[in-house]
Amino acid sequence: MIPDPTLFVRFYRTEAGVEPVRRWVLDLTDEDCRSVGIALNEIQFRWPVGMPRVRKLQSRLWEARIIVKDGIARVFFTVDRMYMVLLHGFIKKSQKTPDYDLDTAIKRLKLYGQENEQ
Repeated sequence: MIPDPTLFVRFYRTEAGVEPVRRWVLDLTDEDCRSVGIALNEIQFRWPVGMPRVRKLQSRLWEARIIVKDGIARVFFTVDRMYMVLLHGFIKKSQKTPDYDLDTAIKRLKLYGQENEQ
């Protein structure tokens, strides 16, 4: 019997109904898409997970790290009760996380919090 996951995946959705992380994942190569899926599944079933897979960035914001062909994929997420809400994903190619990507995740986290009153 397969155990229930600790967390269920939920994609952040914009007011227009777009799920940016779902779109991003589907645009990856099949191999990279599979790697991201396996990593997120690991987090779902083994939460809480620490380094090197997951790093806490700030209150309510975590970063999943996933090795892919062209670098290291990052998926920013928050945990809301029993959900891992995927906020933003990108391929990191430099040492420092680009401000744009972190700012995007923080903005979506705030919007999600306002809409769902965590």
